[in-house]
Amino acid sequence: MATKKDIRRKKIKFRIRHKISGTAERPRLSVFRSNKEIYAQVIDDVKGNTLIAASSLEKGFDKSGTKTEVAAKVGKALAERSLAAGINSVVFDRNGYLYHGRVKSLADGAREGGLKF
Repeated sequence: MATKKDIRRKKIKFRIRHKISGTAERPRLSVFRSNKEIYAQVIDDVKGNTLIAASSLEKGFDKSGTKTEVAAKVGKALAERSLAAGINSVVFDRNGYLYHGRVKSLADGAREGGLKF
């Protein structure tokens, strides 16, 4: 059964997704966070393809530090992969999560890695 928190986040998510969409020139950077891990994808919504993905679950990924520090590392890894693929500008989709903590850390790590929002 869905909790009130989940329902609230889904409402916010739909409201955000109504306003933003990723294109081939400027794809959407979508963030998902679970209690332990964090995931990020760069998505072209026109074609419906995930172009690049990064997460804290990948083999060989350094998970030392707090969850916020790990999120920043995921953001940097995603930025490096995006720049290597020729993507340097994205639309940020916080996916209904508040813009603080791990979500903000991931965004700052991606900016630090060279992505433009």
